[in-house]
Amino acid sequence: MTHPTEHSLVQGGRSAALATACVRGGVAAGLGLGALAVLVTAAWISSPFPDSGPGGVLHVAAGLWLLAHGVDLVRTDTLSGLPAPLGVVPMLVAVLPVWLVHRAARDTLDPGDDSDRPRPSPGGAVAAVAGGYLLVAAVVVVYSESGPLPAELISAGFWLPFVVFGAAGAGVWTALGRPLPGQRQAAAALRATGLGLVTLCGGGAVLAAVSLAWHAGEAQAAFTGLAGEWSGRAAILLLVLALLPNAAVWGAAYGLGPGFTLGTGALATPLGLAGDPAVPSFPLLAALPAEGRGTWTHWAAVAVPLVATLVQGWHVGRTAKGWPARDAALTALAAAWGCGAVVAVLAAAAGGPLGSGRLSAFGPVWWQAGAATVLWGACVGVPMTLAVRAWGRRALRPKPLPVPAPANANAAASATTPAPVGAGAGAGFGEPFDLEAQPEAAPDAPSDGLPGVTPGGTPRGGQASAGKPDPGTPVATAKAAAPAPPPALDLDDDPGYEPYDYLPAAWESSPPPDPKA
Repeated sequence: MTHPTEHSLVQGGRSAALATACVRGGVAAGLGLGALAVLVTAAWISSPFPDSGPGGVLHVAAGLWLLAHGVDLVRTDTLSGLPAPLGVVPMLVAVLPVWLVHRAARDTLDPGDDSDRPRPSPGGAVAAVAGGYLLVAAVVVVYSESGPLPAELISAGFWLPFVVFGAAGAGVWTALGRPLPGQRQAAAALRATGLGLVTLCGGGAVLAAVSLAWHAGEAQAAFTGLAGEWSGRAAILLLVLALLPNAAVWGAAYGLGPGFTLGTGALATPLGLAGDPAVPSFPLLAALPAEGRGTWTHWAAVAVPLVATLVQGWHVGRTAKGWPARDAALTALAAAWGCGAVVAVLAAAAGGPLGSGRLSAFGPVWWQAGAATVLWGACVGVPMTLAVRAWGRRALRPKPLPVPAPANANAAASATTPAPVGAGAGAGFGEPFDLEAQPEAAPDAPSDGLPGVTPGGTPRGGQASAGKPDPGTPVATAKAAAPAPPPALDLDDDPGYEPYDYLPAAWESSPPPDPKA
């Protein structure tokens, strides 16, 4: 009888974990497809003029699910009979499948309450979850070929793996605690890229909202003209909500400079709307600028990328206070390239063909939007980074410390300062009297007392206050004339000098004379 070894148990546990992750990916795909199928079915049931059966509803749901992943569709039931491409992705609908893949990959590595269950490696989790999801997606692509909205195979072969692997990788990164690269320049560039993207897309949303509010009358007329029944208006409203992120990306591309195309023969930029636009009747498209040259209201849109790049450069410059100038500039340039790459992907998803002929190009051009983002970051973000870094280094410069006074000058000041004198005291009560710090005795000083002091303890000149010495006394003369400390006195050879080490702690008055004496 053979017993399983630890190696085989580990391998078996990892295999089971990979199989579980693959099942998680398939379940995530099924949940997203089922949610869209329920939504389309509800719209079909509420429609007063349903023109297709349940099979057509499921094909529409499958096509919408593929479109949410960036896959281009082909409309076969056109009025002309010719197939027309459809490639504008409702970006709000894309949030649902991306979040489901992200959650499946995150839960695969997150132990939760059961910390003993086997878990795959990060790379294995990404591959397993994405593999299970793509298996279901392949079935949906094959199923859509028999419906009114078949998928374009080349687009499906590129965008489906790109979106699924990206979302799964983000989920694994979240499960690992969102670690950043070990190099400080790479981490700072990633943070600045995210901050610049949020600012740029937020500014684009503000531009779209302001323009839509400015053309509110045209938008309302387009909304009421598309559908008269409440069910149709509800469907139009849901489509408008799903395209709101697209409007934000369009606004960002408009502020960046390249703008967006409105058909093959029209281009809208802050300088004006040139050409003959082919614009269908839709509420969001009513916010487009009018034909002709742009005014200052259109030119003000460049404030969006300007603020975004300034914020991005400020973040890098604040982080790079102690770095060399070359590293700071390269980090800001890397952040600009990262932001440009993401903007190019968003622009490719927000735009695309809406039909054949003039509508084959609609929305921002992905490479132009990405290149403009990099150019803004290089021309504005890098100088902003260097300026903020220089200002930060100016604040970090060490301040000059005050120069301490020489030690001999302090000794001279202490030696020449007159000591408080009391009756029979030279320094104070309860403190030892330092005879070495007294000035040199005057030639006429008495031999039986301190120099400059009468035998009764009063300074010569009749002044009882130690703070105001007589200008004629040797103490004042030594203070004014000699900046250096005087030489120490040698009173051991004086026959009338009796040394002592301390003074009484309190004043002791002499006893009164005995009257009997």
